[in-house]
Amino acid sequence: MALPSRSSLSSASLKETLGDLDRDSYVALLSKIIGEARHVQNNPPDLIPKEDRVARHVLDVLLPLSTTTGGGPLIVSHVSYVEGRGNIIVEYPGTEPARILSFVGCHMDVVTADPNDWEFDPFSLSVDGDKLRGRGTTDCLGHVALVTELMKRIGERKPKLKNTVIAVFIANEENSSVLGVGVDALVKDGLLDKLKAGPLFWIDTADKQPCIGTGGMIAWKLRTTGKLFHSGLPHKAINPLELSMEALKEIQSRFYRDFPPHPKEEVYGFATPSTMKPTQWSYPGGGINQIPAECTISGDVRVTPFYSVENVIKKLEEYVDDINANIEKLGTRGPVSKYVLPDENLRGRLTITFDEAMTSGVACNLDSRGFHVLCKATEEVVGLVKPYSITGSLPLIRELQDEGFDVQTAGYGIMATYHARNEYCLFSDMRQGFGVFVSIILQLEADSD
Repeated sequence: MALPSRSSLSSASLKETLGDLDRDSYVALLSKIIGEARHVQNNPPDLIPKEDRVARHVLDVLLPLSTTTGGGPLIVSHVSYVEGRGNIIVEYPGTEPARILSFVGCHMDVVTADPNDWEFDPFSLSVDGDKLRGRGTTDCLGHVALVTELMKRIGERKPKLKNTVIAVFIANEENSSVLGVGVDALVKDGLLDKLKAGPLFWIDTADKQPCIGTGGMIAWKLRTTGKLFHSGLPHKAINPLELSMEALKEIQSRFYRDFPPHPKEEVYGFATPSTMKPTQWSYPGGGINQIPAECTISGDVRVTPFYSVENVIKKLEEYVDDINANIEKLGTRGPVSKYVLPDENLRGRLTITFDEAMTSGVACNLDSRGFHVLCKATEEVVGLVKPYSITGSLPLIRELQDEGFDVQTAGYGIMATYHARNEYCLFSDMRQGFGVFVSIILQLEADSD
């Protein structure tokens, strides 16, 4: 087929020009990227990713098609705030500067993987028919390769588009306790400001459907101080385990009273309402016949986006303060269980603290053009559209939304393998993802006519 030289194309011609995802090219690129997965595991302080190891493969594909080398129309920028941990911004300029669409969120770090727990090597790509297996295939290196292939195709075929198409590959998505590395720094420096002019598609979810809502997440620790004593003389102890259990029961009861299911959760199709629950328990150790002096229960709160994370934290602190002030009124466990020893002037005490790494939930704008084109593209390519919402959290995107970006989220990995052992994606799903991206471009081009 003779390729156009930046000439205007009809919708049908543009679709033919952009074509389909090339399996050989995609798998070859993904193989190189997954081969770096060991070096981009993000779990500080032990594992600090070097995202540039992935970025160099993206740049190897796109720089030959860039203005940097004179080989093509792509404007490619490699932006680093920390050595070895760069971000990549790729721009294909359209003819109307006010028309922009962007694909953002493809991150070049991964969660950890222990090869001893996997049925195959997580740090090299293995191909099993339609299955592409390895750490990051679903989250999110498979999407890095997918969007790279999209921008490569556009750079090679050079269609004359009215819309500018921008792709942003980011560092440091899997750990929000460290700032100033990835998309937060790009936003702070104004490098993504132009993306506010059009829909921003955050490509980092799964199952090929629009994800229209996510939850906020608050990690908490409830430390309980009692009095250590022999378990044969429990009347002389303040049992922090019993105090923790009764206090947590009261805290949860108040939480569900103050943050009940919200009417909008049904509109967005959230699988669950806001929840608060324990997930870990620890104590300093000791004999089985020893009531310990302290213990700590840890857990998280998952908050639908219709409630404020800051207000939830304030309420939890109020609950704990009130329980401490009225600890005599808290339920006990048996005839000698108590939380106050007046003769010794001792009271059990609760302290709640929160992780600094908190995220707020997102409710995507269901009236935006970005949402409508994503839904139509999904129905057209996948065969059905069924938007969903979960109280899993996606860091960073609420901040983008608050900054004025029209954020819509989607992804083409497998939700069941997200952050899991034996992670994989399907080439057929990624192929459909490529088709969805092409359809989005076609629809927005039609809007420009």
